[in-house]
Amino acid sequence: MLRYLLEKEFKQFFRNSFLPKMVVALPFVALAVFPLIANMDVKNLSLVVVDNDHSTTSRRLEDKIAASTYFNIVGYFADSQSALHSIEKGDADLLLEIPPQFEQSLNRENSASVMISANAVNGMKGGLGSAYLTQIVGDYNREIIVKQMPEVSTVAVDVRPLFRFNSELNYRTFMIPALMAMMLAMICGFLPALNIVSEKENGTIEQMNVTPVGKFTLIISKLIPYWAAGFVVITLCMFTAFLFYGMIPKGSILLIYLFAIVFILSFSGFGLIVSNYSNNIQQAIFIMFFFVITMIFLSGLYTPFQNMPEWAQIMGNASPLKYFIQTLRMVYLKGATFAEMQHLFYPLCGLTVFFNGWAVLSYRKKC
Repeated sequence: MLRYLLEKEFKQFFRNSFLPKMVVALPFVALAVFPLIANMDVKNLSLVVVDNDHSTTSRRLEDKIAASTYFNIVGYFADSQSALHSIEKGDADLLLEIPPQFEQSLNRENSASVMISANAVNGMKGGLGSAYLTQIVGDYNREIIVKQMPEVSTVAVDVRPLFRFNSELNYRTFMIPALMAMMLAMICGFLPALNIVSEKENGTIEQMNVTPVGKFTLIISKLIPYWAAGFVVITLCMFTAFLFYGMIPKGSILLIYLFAIVFILSFSGFGLIVSNYSNNIQQAIFIMFFFVITMIFLSGLYTPFQNMPEWAQIMGNASPLKYFIQTLRMVYLKGATFAEMQHLFYPLCGLTVFFNGWAVLSYRKKC
């Protein structure tokens, strides 16, 4: 009986001219474009300068800042009030004010101070911009110390940071594995959610209900086609990540497929739950949007999971996305093994059993 149900589901899937194209085109286009948009790197900050010293030393500092990829000097002002007014209008993000006799203070007293003011309406941009600018000024300060007091540089501690797993600090490298999981969730969640409810609207579900097919067999027949579609999606995602961004998993690709098997079943089961309780396609779409968006924000896709409030972490533990996103990041960036990811695999299996069991129990056969 399962064989004939699967034949019916696959025929129904391929007869729809839109679904096969979406399964292929959506992950390819999304993985090619989204990493360019979902980027939290802070660059090209607008900086205004008030140079009250007009010395060679102050100009070198300005040139060093302009040479970085983080700042664009958009204006020079004669006084700080005019510069602050440009920040208030939103024309600039930061202000660097160099005091009078800046060069003389460095030469005579070996110390001088500058003032950095940031527009903190956007907290991330203001905080990171101030940190970048402070680092550049600090680096310039070390250059002056080495030039004026060479003996100090010989005893100074040389700190060289080593960034593990993402040496270039590229935010795309962090985001692409998470976007793969999101694409898999969107396709393998929404399509099953629309399956049963569309049969309700078309009236074909009544023909299924009068047959002697058990609820478990019927749910399995609904899951397998989207399980197969999920393998196509994850394969296309990995190919697109390599093609456009040169990303290759540092760990085993087979591990990705192993976790994908469980993740697809869990999210497809959740989609079938929504479909069982929905009366029409519109209702199913709105319910899925609500839950999928909530799961995305609670999964650690944009922010580290450990940085969330405790109540959000507790809710996020019920999201299959959390476990699969962490899995993809660990395999892609760290080359993790199965032994290092057991704490992610078994909860994901538990959610799979829970969602699919609920999908079977919530389906009602009515003659």
